[in-house]
Parts: sequence; C-alpha cells; structure tokens
Amino acid sequence: MTATAPLNVLFLCTHNSARSILAEALLNSMADDRFKAYSAGSSPRENQHPHPMGLQVLQTAGFSTEGLRSKSWDEFAAPGAPQMDLIITVCENAAGEVCPVWPGHPATAHWGYPDPSEGNASDEQKLEAFRKTLHMIKRRLELLINLPASKLGKSVLQGSARDLASQ
Repeated sequence: MTATAPLNVLFLCTHNSARSILAEALLNSMADDRFKAYSAGSSPRENQHPHPMGLQVLQTAGFSTEGLRSKSWDEFAAPGAPQMDLIITVCENAAGEVCPVWPGHPATAHWGYPDPSEGNASDEQKLEAFRKTLHMIKRRLELLINLPASKLGKSVLQGSARDLASQ
C-alpha cells in the first residue's frame, strides 16, 4: 500500500440499504486517503434506496450522505470496476451467499450486525437501533483505520480484518 493508492473496501449486505451504507459513509468520512469505501447488495430490490433512518442517523452524527445509493454487487464484479482489496459482509444473509468471483482475489471478512430496520418496532426504537449500529460499525472501523501499514498488506489483510470481527 502506498500513500497514493488507498485500500478499496467493499461492504456487502443483502439489500444495500442500511448496514453496508452506514459502513461506506463512515469509512469514507474517517479514513482520509488510506481507504476508499464502497457498498453493495447481493439482491437489492428494484428501485431500492438507502433507508431514510440510516441517512438521518448519519446526517445527525455529522457524516456526509452525498452520493450514497443502493446498488448490486454485480457492479463491482464487472470489467472496469474498482479492484477491491477487502470485502466485508455486514449481514448474515450476505455472508452465507455465493459471491461473485472478485478480480484480484481480495481479502474477505465477516462483521455481522443485526438489521436495524427489521421487525415491528416503533420508529423511535428503530432509530435507536440505527444509532447503535452506527456506533458499533464506527468503533470497528476506528480499529481498522488505526492498524499499522504492516497489518494492511495483501498477505496479512485478511487475518487483520477477520481479527477485528471479534472486537
């Protein structure tokens, strides 16, 4: 990794509307030029958009939501797509699915978080679930971005990212 080549990180979830969107926005806001984050879903619904509560929580916490959109992981497996260095699943469904063959054979890890939009909770309870999810992801991303360069090389990145799953 050089100062001019950030690590490309793709966060995957099923619909790419909540957890993966939060992770993309957070890492891009926190990482300066060391990382470039993207997000995608294994099966986003037609006309899928980022969850409004996720966007609200990000904005309230002072993170940019500009450019965030729900998209399929096929976009990142296509020719000409940015080559990923690390792919992190953030939901159980995406972790269990057969992923595309990623160019460059990136490192992979699973950082599971409960779906803050799931269930029949009140809007206030769901909003609190989004806040908690945001804080859990942020804490783990702080650990990632503070890893020394020696832990981010291609040969050790997978182990480093997987170790953070237990943090």
